[in-house]
Amino acid sequence: MSEQSNSFTNAFRKFLVNEKLDTKYREKLLAESWGDLVGTPIASRTSSVYVANKILFVKLTSAPLKQELTNNKEKVKGLLQKDFGDLFNDIRFI
Repeated sequence: MSEQSNSFTNAFRKFLVNEKLDTKYREKLLAESWGDLVGTPIASRTSSVYVANKILFVKLTSAPLKQELTNNKEKVKGLLQKDFGDLFNDIRFI
């Protein structure tokens, strides 16, 4: 059963690459994973996450949180680098 699952996963990845959809798919995956990566307190104050021109934009609803994340930008970037580092070069908190 897991062999079939692995085969499907490989086929899906090849499809994404062939159709040049792999980057967009991973950008959406990053946005969907944001809450799991940063935790509930930050995720609950985040209104949107998206990537444009190799910049990760995070729209926040809390000015103090925005300032705190801006001050710790490298720490947040390091947290995301492992899985999504190739998608963005910079982070902007808006």
